[in-house]
Amino acid sequence: MSQQSFADLGVSDAVVRALAARDVTAPFDVQRSVVPDVLAGHDVLVQSPTGSGKTLAFGVPLVDLVQAEDARAAALVLVPTRELASQVTADLREIAEARALSLAAVYGGAGIERQAKLARRAHILVATPGRLEDLVQRGAIRLDSIRVLVLDEADRMLDMGFRPAVDRIVALTPRDRQTLFFSATLEGATGQVAAAFTRNPRRHEQQASEHAKGRVEHRFVAVAHESKLDSLVNELATGERGRTLVFVRTKRGADRLVKRLSRHGVHALAIHGNRSQSQREKALGRFHSGAIDTLVATDVAARGIDVDDVTHVINFDAPEDRDTYVHRVGRTGRAGRHGIGITLVTGEQSTVVGKIASELRLHAQFAQSGMSEAGGRTHSRPSGAERGRKHPGQRGGRGRSGRQRSRSSRDR
Repeated sequence: MSQQSFADLGVSDAVVRALAARDVTAPFDVQRSVVPDVLAGHDVLVQSPTGSGKTLAFGVPLVDLVQAEDARAAALVLVPTRELASQVTADLREIAEARALSLAAVYGGAGIERQAKLARRAHILVATPGRLEDLVQRGAIRLDSIRVLVLDEADRMLDMGFRPAVDRIVALTPRDRQTLFFSATLEGATGQVAAAFTRNPRRHEQQASEHAKGRVEHRFVAVAHESKLDSLVNELATGERGRTLVFVRTKRGADRLVKRLSRHGVHALAIHGNRSQSQREKALGRFHSGAIDTLVATDVAARGIDVDDVTHVINFDAPEDRDTYVHRVGRTGRAGRHGIGITLVTGEQSTVVGKIASELRLHAQFAQSGMSEAGGRTHSRPSGAERGRKHPGQRGGRGRSGRQRSRSSRDR
């Protein structure tokens, strides 16, 4: 690994010291590639996965490009979710303060008057499209002084239907701005948007650095639809797991699954778009602190979850495409740790999940489920979680770990 430091990349002494105070001294691959181009004033297109260090790849040069005497706001970071807005703000606050810069997060689900007051004073805005447009329409903030625009997780922003809002927001910024475009993919519609928003960009395609990524064990478990909950409870009963993310497709499904798990003695919380901001922050806080070890999430809500020590990701509802699978399972095996990704697969889902496994070169792991990539279940042996266990649906919590049995009533 290169011994290049942030100072070697041209980062200011103040920011280097602020990073060192957080024990951040060796740049990740994406940071080594992107930071010099951004500091040189170039637009960039960056294809970079979760866990690769992309937030500091744009954040570090961003705070060096903005000056304390600049008009407010001088920079805008546009993100798809309020969780990601909070995460980016937390990651950048200390290095921004090192250069006497103010930072404000703008997102729905929180008091708009207070956000407007903070946003008017901020050098750097971190915002979701909907709330930002609300503030602009109220005349609370203007975007004509933006010198640097960052679109973070742009592909997800487009997937969520924000393209019209993003177009309107970008149109309010100066044409000669510098644009930093970060996405998990730069193909198709996302690539077209990237081309429209940037000028002569430098393109960077990065995998997670060896320092940032760990090893993920992939498992596919063949289940009948009616036994999915039992299989999930069995997987959660292992004493080897720590923090666990369980993915479902819908907000209603997340709430329903939490209730069903509680009847089996498994304490979990749900996070999705119908929760208030305070509820979401409380759930994330308890997950971060370890007060709960199981979080049930939808894909959109999980976009802002940044916890390095998630040991397990369980796809209760199987993903519908490769990108969704990679995004979900990429939440484990981070910061050099080992992680486990488990996908429950019913017979009707076998073709789609088999295709995903094939594209990711996980043929052998999928074959162990006893299902063929062409679809259909073979007469396979039960999964390891199911062999030798009593039925987990019995009252009294058979198969639960000691940790789960000891949860107090206050935690429920």
